[in-house]
Amino acid sequence: MSGDGEQRDGVALTNLDQPLFEGADATKRELVDYLDAVADRIIPHLRERPLSVIRALRGQRPFMQKNLPKYAPSWIPSVRVWAEASHREVTYAVCDDRRTLLWFANQRAVEYHPALLRGDQVTHLVLDLDPPDAGAFGLAVRAARLVREVLTDAGLTGVVKTSGAKGVHVFVPVDGRVTAEEAAAATRAIGARAERLDPALATTAFIREDRGGKVFIDSTRAGGATVVAVYSPRVRPGVPVSFPVAWEDLDEVTPADFTMRTAPRLLADGDPWSAWMPAPQPLDPGLVAEGRTIPVARVQAMHEGKRRARARRSGA
Repeated sequence: MSGDGEQRDGVALTNLDQPLFEGADATKRELVDYLDAVADRIIPHLRERPLSVIRALRGQRPFMQKNLPKYAPSWIPSVRVWAEASHREVTYAVCDDRRTLLWFANQRAVEYHPALLRGDQVTHLVLDLDPPDAGAFGLAVRAARLVREVLTDAGLTGVVKTSGAKGVHVFVPVDGRVTAEEAAAATRAIGARAERLDPALATTAFIREDRGGKVFIDSTRAGGATVVAVYSPRVRPGVPVSFPVAWEDLDEVTPADFTMRTAPRLLADGDPWSAWMPAPQPLDPGLVAEGRTIPVARVQAMHEGKRRARARRSGA
């Protein structure tokens, strides 16, 4: 294979032998080859969803890109979404095919963060379990089992994957009748119930300084929120990837087991994420009702942050 001047699926690939990012111990070519190898596995989980990516350009800090660049090829599909936080419309790319994925890989897009919405439809609840430090993956696993117990009690089934960073994500597919508001409420209730099962282990405290070394159950990933896609690489030393793990195998793995180099061999021709994903499920009305009584964590944290700042200024 030559360096520059190479093409795949009509996409020109450039500077393939440059380092990917500091600490990656990998080249841009390895990113392109990895994403090409898993294209048929990752694309079904990106398809028809607004896509944000994290790019690692040479000489720059990695950054998240939401807007599709104006120089992007016209054949890349896009969708316009109103962003309430910034009060503007964002034009997101949609990655429905190998050619689009290869174009993003050539743009040094390492991480792929699709929205939890497909069109206007919520497809999954997600609980993001974030341990207090990188060496505490076992704590995240224990917290995931709390979430699984709550799901079972509510008549729901979920699957789990490493985040590719230090924690795990539990995904719960929901049926087409679930609204974004119901999904957000149910996610808050699941987090609260899991915290009540073992408050010494898990917390839903959104403000980091309030977590006390516990696993943070992030129940804010709902509606238009994004979560790193299964099989996506991460901008971290060794380029780990987010990878599905069977519930019974969680104690036997670490996030570092799954990297851009090991994942294709582990997958062979399979897609365990799709194979293990349950059919879409209706939500327990009691779960939704409980969640509606729980304040939205981000909003609550914002108000609390302002209150604390005022207290500091007044010397209280």
